[in-house]
Amino acid sequence: MATALSDEELSRLLQDDAPCGDLTTESLGIGAAAGRLDFTARAPMVVCGMEEAARLFALVGARVHLLAGSGTVLAAGEKLLIAEGTAAQLHRAWKTAQTLVEWASGIASSAAAIVAESGGVAVACTRKNVPGTKAMSVKAVKAGGAVMHRLGLSETLLLFAEHRLFLDEAPAQTVARLRRAQPEKKIVVEVGDGAEALHWAQAGADMLQLEKFSPAAVADCRRDIDTLPIRPLLAAAGGVRADNAAAYVAAGADLLVTSSPFAAPPRDVQVDFIRR
Repeated sequence: MATALSDEELSRLLQDDAPCGDLTTESLGIGAAAGRLDFTARAPMVVCGMEEAARLFALVGARVHLLAGSGTVLAAGEKLLIAEGTAAQLHRAWKTAQTLVEWASGIASSAAAIVAESGGVAVACTRKNVPGTKAMSVKAVKAGGAVMHRLGLSETLLLFAEHRLFLDEAPAQTVARLRRAQPEKKIVVEVGDGAEALHWAQAGADMLQLEKFSPAAVADCRRDIDTLPIRPLLAAAGGVRADNAAAYVAAGADLLVTSSPFAAPPRDVQVDFIRR
């Protein structure tokens, strides 16, 4: 995979960590000493952020050997990256690169776990990434084998109850207006119960986002919707995780929508320094 962050963005991360230099390394006078640094997976993981980590070391002048690209499934003890350079160079990029890889790999590994339980049904991650981290969050989602539900407000039609609060028209009229205004877009409507789902299905929505439905409620909704001549797709959303993904698929969900990978714990990367 290519880097999701530009050199300018990566340089800003380095600058943020050492705005006035590395006080400890400079004070010890060890900056010119030759060394090597290894990144190793402490536990099984789907790795992400490796291209960015390699570039961070390159930007400070170190030589980098990238051993595992983003999206690679690693076992505990497998090496991700080797960097060689001076102590000053290695310490300059060390923590920024390690933290970025650990955080992004947490998202990727969590997404991959849900994908593994989905039985081939698409897993889509929402736009509820931490603000300011979209590029890397999207890369991590893709590294885990999932897709993006939506990147933001600009490219998809998703009708929430909070939108409908300001409407004074029948659902069929709303759907018709949206089709006229955006004829190439699918119309997705978030619903909170089975009756609401059937109402908007009859109005002509292309997809119903079933917010916080239990698997049993998804199954009930699927049975009701299947009686229609043209049925919308059903997206299970809200609370979808690796431990319940299979149940939602068995209930009849056509798509799993989740935010849980964005809150996944980081995957530990062991860092070993070697003096040359």
